Amino acid sequence: MQHWKTETDDKGVIWLCLDTADSKVNVLSSEILYELNEILEPLTRTAPAGLVLWSGKDRSFVMGADIKEFVKVDTVERAREVVRLGQQLMDRMADLACPTVAVINGFCLGGGLELSLACDYRIVLDGKKKILGLPEVNLGLHPGFGGTVRVIQTCGVRAGMQLMLTGAPVAPAKARAIGLVDKITSEDKWRDDARALLLASPPKQRAPLLDRVLGLAPLRPLLGKALLKQVRQKAREDHYPAPYAMVRNWVADGASSTTGYEVEASSFANLMVSSTSRNLVRVFFLQNRLKGQGQKTDAPLQHVHVVGAGVMGGDIAAWCALRGHTVTLQDREQKYIDPAMERAAKLFAKRVRDDAERAATSERLRSDVEGAGAREADLVIEAIYENLEAKQALYEALQEKMKPGALLATNTSSIRLEELRTVLREPKRFIGLHFFNPVAMLPLVEIIRCEDTEQSALDIGFAFTKGISKLPLECRSSPGFVVNRILAPYMGEAMHLAEEGVPLAKIDSVAVAFGMPMGPVELADSVGLDVALHVSKVLGAAMDRPVPAALQAMVDKGLLGRKSGQGFYAWKDGKAVKEHHGPNSSSAHSKADIEDRLILSMVNEAVACLHENVVADADLLDAGVIFGTGFAPFRGGPLNYARERGTTALIMRLKELAEAHGERFQPHSGWIGL
Repeated sequence: MQHWKTETDDKGVIWLCLDTADSKVNVLSSEILYELNEILEPLTRTAPAGLVLWSGKDRSFVMGADIKEFVKVDTVERAREVVRLGQQLMDRMADLACPTVAVINGFCLGGGLELSLACDYRIVLDGKKKILGLPEVNLGLHPGFGGTVRVIQTCGVRAGMQLMLTGAPVAPAKARAIGLVDKITSEDKWRDDARALLLASPPKQRAPLLDRVLGLAPLRPLLGKALLKQVRQKAREDHYPAPYAMVRNWVADGASSTTGYEVEASSFANLMVSSTSRNLVRVFFLQNRLKGQGQKTDAPLQHVHVVGAGVMGGDIAAWCALRGHTVTLQDREQKYIDPAMERAAKLFAKRVRDDAERAATSERLRSDVEGAGAREADLVIEAIYENLEAKQALYEALQEKMKPGALLATNTSSIRLEELRTVLREPKRFIGLHFFNPVAMLPLVEIIRCEDTEQSALDIGFAFTKGISKLPLECRSSPGFVVNRILAPYMGEAMHLAEEGVPLAKIDSVAVAFGMPMGPVELADSVGLDVALHVSKVLGAAMDRPVPAALQAMVDKGLLGRKSGQGFYAWKDGKAVKEHHGPNSSSAHSKADIEDRLILSMVNEAVACLHENVVADADLLDAGVIFGTGFAPFRGGPLNYARERGTTALIMRLKELAEAHGERFQPHSGWIGL
C-alpha cells in the first residue's frame, strides 16, 4: 500500500492511517479508494475488534475527492459508474461487523466527511476553525458518496440540508451541536477517546425526532417548498441546478437507505457532466492558479501604512488589521480618519466573535495623522484621490521617510504606473495593489507592474495579497488595467440603452438573468457616479471613447449614486428603489438584444486585453474578471463563454451590432486565433 498504513493493537483493533504519498494533504483519488477497498474486503469476512480511521497529515483529515479526476469523466454513464463505486466502498465501511471511529484532526470536507459518516462514530480535535463541510454545491454538485443520505440520517434534514445547500463548513463546536460528530477531543487524548468509543459502542447519532417527523412522506413536500423558496432567493435553477436537485431528491425519497443512494448517484451523474459543473470546476482551478502566483520571499510583512482614509483606503487598512497586520492609517486630519475607524469597528464586530480577539484586532489599527507609521512600515499603500500631481507630491514626501527595503504601492484604479513613478528614486520597486470595493467582499487584487518592475517587488506584493486572503492577478500597467477596462464598455452600453428608452430596471434585470451579481446601472450607482465618470474619462482619453453625457450631467448635479442617496436610482436603507417596468415597455429592445449588447461589450474588451498582453493568458484573464467583477462563475469567464458560444458566431454577431449601433461593437483583431 502506498497511501494507507495499518496497525493492529493487542486488543485486535485496526488503526488505519491515510497518509497520501508525495502530498501535503489527503484527497480521495481513485488510487486511494482502490487501496481502501483492498483493505476493507477481507475485513468484511473476518471483522476486527474495531477500526479507527485517522490521518497522517498535520491538521488535515481528508480534503475531499480528487477534483482533477472530475474533468476526465465525460458521460453520464461513466459519472454514474464512478459514483456508485464510491458509494459501494462507503457501504463496505458502514457494514463492517465491528465498531468504527473516524478521528478528524483537521479539514474534513466533501468526500472526506462522507467517509467519516460511513463510520459509526466521529471524534474531532478541538479548535475554532470551520473544518467540517460538504462544499460540493460550489462545484455545481451535491455529495455523491452517500452523503446526501447519511448526513440527513445523522443530523436531520434541517441541519444536514443547510450543510449541503450553503456548502459552508462548520467548526467542531457547531458540528457537535448538530450531531455531526460524537465527541470533541484533543491532540493528547484522541487515541484514548477512540478506544473508549469502541469499547462502549453507544447508539449511533440519529436525526432528532422533529426531523424524523419532517421526513415523513406527507410532510416532505411542505418543507421542500420552504427549502426551494430559500434556494430561489440565492440562485436561479437554470444557473445553479444542484441545490434544487438536493431538495427534490430528498422530497422524493426522504434520504431512504433503500432508494436514496440510487437517486443520489443518478442526480450526481447528470450534474457532473453539466456545463455549470464543468465551469465551476474550471473556476476552482483558476482560483488555485491565482493563489499559486509569485515566488517565496523572505521580506518581512508585518507593518502596513495606508495613506488615504476614504472608503477604499480605510477599508484596505481595516482588512489588513483583520488579517493580522499592524496598520497605521494616515490622512490630512483626524476627521477624515474617524469614519474609517467606525467602519472598521463594524467589520471587526461582524467578523470576530471572540471579545479578546476583537480587542486585539482593533488595537492593530491606529490613526496616524502625522504619518509617523511610514517610517516603520514594511509596505506603504497610497490610496488617495485619483490625481497625478497629488500622488506624486505624496510619493516625494514618503520616500524621505520610508526605511530601506520597504515597498511603496498605489491603489490607483486608472493611472498608469509609468506616469506615477517618475518622481521616485527606485521606480522599479514601485507596484500597484488595486483593490475593489467593497474590500471585504471582493477577493481580487490586481498586482500592477511595468515592463521593468523588479520581480522581488512583485513577489512581496503577491505574498502580501495572499497573506490577507485575497487573490492576486498580475497585470501590465495600462489604462484601466483589467477589471475596470472590461467593466467600462459594459456600463457604457447601459447608458446607451437608457438613452434609447430602455427602463433602467430592465437593463439590470437582463444582466442579472445572464448571471451577473448586479446590473450595470446599479453597479454604477454603487461604486459612485463620480468614480465611474473619472474612470470613463481616463479610459475615454486612452481609447478614444466618448464619456456618457448623462453621467457627466448627474455628477454636475451632485447625484453620485448610493453615497448621496440618489443616482440613476433613489437609494433607501442601502438598497436601490427600482421602478418595475411593464410587460410592454421598450418592446423594440428584446432581452436577447440587450444581453448581447451588454455582455459582448465586455467579451470584446476582454479579447483586446488578452491581445495586448495586459495579462499573461486567457485563463488568468477569465479568473480576474470572475473574481474582480463577479462575472457569472457558472459560465467560466468571458473568454470561456465566447468559446462555448462559438467565436465565429460571436464575431458575426458583433459585426451585426456594429452595423446597427456603431463602431464600438467592431470585433477586435484579437478574435483571430482565440
